[in-house]
Amino acid sequence: MLEIKGVSKRYGDVHALVDVHLRVERGEVVCLLGPNGAGKTTLVSTIVGLRRPDVGTVRVDGVDPAERPEIRERIGFASQETGLYPSLTVAENLRFFGRLGGLRGRLLALRVEEAAAALGAADLLGRRTELLSGGERRRVHVASAVLTRPPLVLLDEATAGIDVGARQHLVDFVRILAAGGSAVLYSTHYLQEVEDLGAEAVILDHGRVIARGGVRDLLTQYGSIAVELDFDGPPPALDLPWPTAQLGHVLRVTTEDVAAAVVAVLGALGPETSRLRSIEILRPSLETVFVTLTGRRFETEVEGKPAAARVALVEVANAPA
Repeated sequence: MLEIKGVSKRYGDVHALVDVHLRVERGEVVCLLGPNGAGKTTLVSTIVGLRRPDVGTVRVDGVDPAERPEIRERIGFASQETGLYPSLTVAENLRFFGRLGGLRGRLLALRVEEAAAALGAADLLGRRTELLSGGERRRVHVASAVLTRPPLVLLDEATAGIDVGARQHLVDFVRILAAGGSAVLYSTHYLQEVEDLGAEAVILDHGRVIARGGVRDLLTQYGSIAVELDFDGPPPALDLPWPTAQLGHVLRVTTEDVAAAVVAVLGALGPETSRLRSIEILRPSLETVFVTLTGRRFETEVEGKPAAARVALVEVANAPA
């Protein structure tokens, strides 16, 4: 349903996309994963024809949306910014966008009810949009983009900045769309959503696709167990029997034997122990996949907290030397 071949896009000296290849079939969910600035929004905008690639081709059902705008009727696009009329009720907004998509009469009413129910917004239909919370508006925004059940659905950071409950509604709805036969490209920088969906993941970094595969396959190929030690200042140089890497103020030790690594590191620190602020144990996850591929942490935040797959945290900032 969607085929991208060799797409590149630059803005001056900034390479937003570099030789991107991507294919999404009907009934498939592909999560476009990457930190802020990775190029996700540029790619989605190029797919719908809002931007033209410098090099490469985009085809939706075999047609270039930039050359044949009518193909956009087969695309459901929910951008990062919500596009709703604040003075209208939720029902009025949904009916308006449904009519734009060609729905009429009983079918329109049915689709409005179905989309609102699927996204947990059925009790919002009579409320003016300006009175909704950010998460509620986001759900209605997505519903307005998929009322016609388009063959291709593009969701660009659909869950950015919303609460956990609203996020779960949207993730569940993505499954419904795919089950109905839509090809779904789901752009996100929340690692946990990709793991929850169990979808195909395309990891984008600095405009390049650096990995693609199912979550389990990526974990098998690139995932690792690691111990990360956060220091006040640069990490000390330690002679350890495991691979190590310096990530800013963090020393990362990759090992399957976590307990032995922690004991060895603490024993080797000596006076440097006074600069050790915390120890974190990371289990195999998309976070560790990203670190393995790029050599750095996935710099984003969820609910104001770093979005890492952390399973243990030992505060040692006041530990004695």
